[in-house]
Amino acid sequence: NIVLWRYLEMVRFLLIRGGKPIQRAAIWMGVALLLLSPAWASKKPSESLNPPQGPELLLEGGRKLTWERSFSLEREVKPKRSFWTKLVDVVAGEPDFRYLVSPYSVTTDSRGRIIVSDPGANGVHIFDFNQQKYKFITRKEKDKDGTLAPQCVAVDAKDNIYVTDSQAGKVFVFDANGKYQRAIGSLKGGEGFFKRPTGIAVDSAAQRIYITDTLRNKIFVTDMQGSVLQQIGKTGSGDAEFNYPTELRLNGNDLVVVDAMNFRVQVLDRSGSFRYSIGKLGDGAGWMFRPKGIGFDSEGHLYVVDGAWGVVQVFNHEGQLLYYFGQKGSGPGEFQLPAGLQIDRSDHIYVVDSYNRRVQVFRYQGLPKQAEGGKL
Repeated sequence: NIVLWRYLEMVRFLLIRGGKPIQRAAIWMGVALLLLSPAWASKKPSESLNPPQGPELLLEGGRKLTWERSFSLEREVKPKRSFWTKLVDVVAGEPDFRYLVSPYSVTTDSRGRIIVSDPGANGVHIFDFNQQKYKFITRKEKDKDGTLAPQCVAVDAKDNIYVTDSQAGKVFVFDANGKYQRAIGSLKGGEGFFKRPTGIAVDSAAQRIYITDTLRNKIFVTDMQGSVLQQIGKTGSGDAEFNYPTELRLNGNDLVVVDAMNFRVQVLDRSGSFRYSIGKLGDGAGWMFRPKGIGFDSEGHLYVVDGAWGVVQVFNHEGQLLYYFGQKGSGPGEFQLPAGLQIDRSDHIYVVDSYNRRVQVFRYQGLPKQAEGGKL
């Protein structure tokens, strides 16, 4: 209202120009009374509404999959802002909170932080809900090793963050606090070694980094400094051959690769020898059209995002489809162009819902202890 607006303008003026302590105290008290008045307090933001309830899948043997929540804003990391913080916002203006623009990939680290790449924002979001902290990291230097299109993210045993950049042709490395460390694949003159680096996985124990070069139809294996030790694959549709490989995942002794335009997921050993594949082109159950992010739960089930169908398919060790979840839409448990996927140690499943500009969180609950002998 007009009275409040004029009062706040006076507050701004006096705070900028300074004033006697007794004047400043009176000002703050006046603002506090205005904020506590019924007319002001009745204007609640939409974030305060109860979150929607998502779907729950009851599965064989007592297992179940539950939708928990979604998030897309920096502000959601610390939703309960203090009275004095709100007071400062009224006087100085609410800060510009960051949000997901065009998220693509997601991973988690040992601290429970959720790390999301965002080509649309040219950077990486770090959501720390446990500590109620948020950080955005990027590399702005245009002349030398600047980020252009961050694609996939991974972490090592020390929570260092590795980000492939599909346009720069490099892998950017940041420490656990988000400080830039180095660029893997940076050549003299600023060019990148990789044609289009996409998927990335880090094996800290073996001191190896696995990087898919989508346009070369190869996987490069490097040491931790980026020196190439091995190349895996070639163009084709046969075993250990690729047609636009994208996401990578290390699972035990397996190297799991999304072979996007062969419409399958290939499972290799760490040396690159073929073991088996899952999926084929089609729109039937267990078939794939646009395979994207992949991950494994605690029972070894393989999850594959299909960006075209807007679902996540779940397979067993033999490659048989167990079930799927999701459909096209913008409600809880629905997707529009889903991409990255990550499953943490507690079987929380994070799915990047790109077009809806959010990450959705599900929880898989496996076999109850009394039913360990059961099968799914």
